[in-house]
Amino acid sequence: MEIERKYLIRHLPAHLRLDSFSCRIIEQGYLNTTPVIRIRKDNDKYELTYKSSGLMTREEYNLPLTEKAYLHLLPKIDGRLIRKKRYMIPLSDILTIELDLFEGDLAPLILAEVEFPDETSANTFCAPDWFGKDVTFSGEYHNSNLSKM
Repeated sequence: MEIERKYLIRHLPAHLRLDSFSCRIIEQGYLNTTPVIRIRKDNDKYELTYKSSGLMTREEYNLPLTEKAYLHLLPKIDGRLIRKKRYMIPLSDILTIELDLFEGDLAPLILAEVEFPDETSANTFCAPDWFGKDVTFSGEYHNSNLSKM
């Protein structure tokens, strides 16, 4: 089960030094968007993901892929291949901001996601003041939809 909130970031605060956080280089494409079936390269890790419908709460299943399987599936994606840098920014003992800086024709889009252990903590979350519009309940900013824009 994935429980997450998603926010637009208009610009990063001056005090935020991204080079001090862990960064993952991600590319992902969608074999299907209803339901979501995604392939992803995350640094040197490859996976196939199924996500159910939903906005804040969705079922998510990840299966490992080999690089060879990923490269075989890559030409089969619909829409654009999404490329982004994901910075992992600790927010508390249990919460982490996943800050995505999109590349290519989706730049300069920046989104922040925060995953939660339960819906109560997601519903009572107070975002940092540098977060912009909450787009959790709009499917417009799901990566599967961004792949079709």
